[in-house]
Amino acid sequence: MDSKRPPPLSEGSRFYQRLQRRYADVFANLPSAVPQRESLTQAYTQLRTQGLEVGAALRVLRQWTMARLLTLDCEHQASLETVTLGVTHLAEVALDAACQQAFKDLDARHGVPLTSAGKRAEFWVIGMGKLGARELNVSSDIDLIYVYDEDGETTGNEQGLGKISVQEYFARAVKAIYTLIGDTTEHGFVFRVDLALRPNGNSGPSVVSLGALEEYLLVQGREWERFAWMKSRVIAPRSSIQNGSAANLRSVVLPFVFRRYLDYNVFESLRTLHQQIRDHAAKRSAGHPERANDVKLSRGGIREIEFTVQLLQVVRGGQFPELRTRPTLDALQRVAKAGLMPLDTAKALAEAYVFLRRVEHRIQYLDDQQTHVLPTQDHDLTWIANTMGYADSCDFLSDLDAHREIVAHEFDILLGGDRECKGCQSQGTRERPELEKILDLFTGEARQRLAHWQDSPKVQSLRDDARGRLMRLLQRTAQWLKEGRVEEVAVVRMADWMEPLMRRESYLAMMLERPAVHERLLRLLGAAKWPARYLVQHPGVIDELAGGDVLKQRFVATDFEAELQARRAALQRTGEDDEENILNLLRRAHHAEVFRTLARDVEGNLTVEQVADDLSAMADAVLRVTAAWCWSYLKNRHREVPQFAIISYGKLGGKELGYGSDLDIVFVFEDADERAQEVYAAFVRKLINWFTVKTAEGDLFEIDTALRPNGSSGLLVTTFDAYADYQQQRGSNTAWTWEHQAMTRARFVMGDAHMRQRFDQVRLAVISAQRDPHALAQEIVNMRNRVRGAHPIKPGFFDVKHSPGAMVDAEFAVQYLVLMHTTAHPELADNVGNIALLQRAEAAGLLPPGVGMAASAAYRELRRVQHKARLNEEPTQVEGSFLKTEQEAVLALWQAVFPFDNKSHKGA
Repeated sequence: MDSKRPPPLSEGSRFYQRLQRRYADVFANLPSAVPQRESLTQAYTQLRTQGLEVGAALRVLRQWTMARLLTLDCEHQASLETVTLGVTHLAEVALDAACQQAFKDLDARHGVPLTSAGKRAEFWVIGMGKLGARELNVSSDIDLIYVYDEDGETTGNEQGLGKISVQEYFARAVKAIYTLIGDTTEHGFVFRVDLALRPNGNSGPSVVSLGALEEYLLVQGREWERFAWMKSRVIAPRSSIQNGSAANLRSVVLPFVFRRYLDYNVFESLRTLHQQIRDHAAKRSAGHPERANDVKLSRGGIREIEFTVQLLQVVRGGQFPELRTRPTLDALQRVAKAGLMPLDTAKALAEAYVFLRRVEHRIQYLDDQQTHVLPTQDHDLTWIANTMGYADSCDFLSDLDAHREIVAHEFDILLGGDRECKGCQSQGTRERPELEKILDLFTGEARQRLAHWQDSPKVQSLRDDARGRLMRLLQRTAQWLKEGRVEEVAVVRMADWMEPLMRRESYLAMMLERPAVHERLLRLLGAAKWPARYLVQHPGVIDELAGGDVLKQRFVATDFEAELQARRAALQRTGEDDEENILNLLRRAHHAEVFRTLARDVEGNLTVEQVADDLSAMADAVLRVTAAWCWSYLKNRHREVPQFAIISYGKLGGKELGYGSDLDIVFVFEDADERAQEVYAAFVRKLINWFTVKTAEGDLFEIDTALRPNGSSGLLVTTFDAYADYQQQRGSNTAWTWEHQAMTRARFVMGDAHMRQRFDQVRLAVISAQRDPHALAQEIVNMRNRVRGAHPIKPGFFDVKHSPGAMVDAEFAVQYLVLMHTTAHPELADNVGNIALLQRAEAAGLLPPGVGMAASAAYRELRRVQHKARLNEEPTQVEGSFLKTEQEAVLALWQAVFPFDNKSHKGA
């Protein structure tokens, strides 16, 4: 494209030449604007004023639209959106006008169609495919489905005659609309109309009731129809969109298109459909080599881009509503933003899509033919190249081939199937070996576990195609086991995980379609037991393994919260934002993020501290979003933004949260409104329910509010002043020492800046208050002994948390140092975790040289051992000699801080 010449005039199009010969005088009196709804309506009104009937006016309007778009596109390089929206708006204006005329004529003959409730029956013209997505090309036919709301009868004409059923009324309306839009007259046609996508296809009635449509989709709807309905949109009449009745279709269409679970079963359906399209294209081009250059249907064509993005939308759109969008270019951006496609790939496909669509339009500009095949005449090909900005056709064809190669490559990656399974390819997909044969590929414990499936009702009841998928998965697993890529224990755990989920066939399909997911899953299951349990509870999260980059990333709270807001907005757009859906949205998002962290953890990409940081940041984000959303659903709220805060304690407060940890939190408010106590009490009850109630997607967190003022006997939520007075020993009702110990790890999670500042002041005042060192030390030692007494330890074993010289000793020692020395050493006030505080205490001279550093290293190792034991669901008590060095380091810390306490740690 180095050497360009100025774009040629539109006269290179034979279609344009014909239009100018026939309509030049008419066009001269019509607007010279870009074809949009307003200009199209204006032009149509002018044509009607000139005496043209509806059908004739619409046809001339179509010719004017084509002439304007052709000129704008070829001479002024108009954007693709300008062209596709221009044609789409023409269809919307034309269908609305046709509906109005049809209803006017039918009402005069048969009266108004009424439902059983005595209201005028609603009628919807549903645009499918490119019309629904506002992507019509310049010679598109329009795929329509006609639906009315419910059966009834017309009122009859003025004489009370001519009564017909509502179904018959709208069937006649469909014929009238086709006459006005689709018939070819002296002025041509407005659009070719195709009704083949309606229920039961060409053998079905031309118009169906909403109830009949719902029953058809529920009982007979096929997988390929889900792709067709995904882009559906009510196009006309305009009044049905404005009065909101068109929204009634959502509850019927959305559950059919987007399934509740990740839906990988559609891969095989789409692969079959695409193969049929390729086979049909191959037959058409047999003996006609020129037809092989189809920019829509050939390899690397427009259809493959559309299939690629639609497949990702249908698979995940049920759980991720932000992926639900009709236009292809917008969908590409969304799947990339969701991490389902690399940004570079999405950009390349978008560029290819725009290029191919612009070529498609130029092919159709030549003769106004519904074709997508490059012309064979050199001068036509050169004209297309010139209007695309190329000096000659060679450079144009080179770029065209490059775009198509990129598209074909990405499409083959997506729909290539389970190509990695070399062992099972040799079997052929048609032959489905039974379990007995497959068992011979395994030995030892894996074979014993899989042998149970021979008598399993869940396996025996699988449909043939699902059973075939299962056998191929086992073949691939056996191959990897033989190659040493996975461990035997992983196979056993995979069997344990799969068996209860056997009837959810989409998980079989997902692993078969995604070998990388299958292998990562086996590695994860082989590394620890807890991931297997988590996967049984939340099986849908395994799709998170599809993106390899996910394992190298970290949790980012701002991105997570933005995604949640986008998903809620998507639900709001479709009227699905009821509480149940919101609760499930929060749970799915949180479970997916926990699983991502778990996968990174097991792969060795995160330290124990990083895992705790990410899980804590995740909990903070969930608390913030859930509280904000929950408030918006509170019926008796008295203000738009609550004057409310959440304060975290314990593991969350210290940013040491683990998998499955509950949250120690306290709720406070600062609101002078007389209704405040009642409103916030109701809010907190509702909020705790949002966290803890088990929906179909599980729960979020267990909540512990025992650290609130007066513990379990205190109010669930208090004013900030009452909280501050309690903590700062003002009045007769004040906090205990152990509550001040907890305050060393307290942290402000959410609320406005003023309350955050007040909390920081209260916390600092509490932990830096003057205290008697001996009394404080004795109270902490006594509390330590009570905690230990509640956790007996087997003789000869060391409990990494509760034994003398274990984690709790280090934590209590740090709490004493903070409460006793923050006034003199303000660097201890920062809530930076036990490891950093031990190092700071030694640097401040509060610990003997080396003691703080050794204890911090020991604490880190004890956390690592505890973390690993919990992942493997193993006891945290180990043989006494196993962590002797770490135990001695913490005991040295204890003696340095509490030198008088020899009895409680004697013999440790």
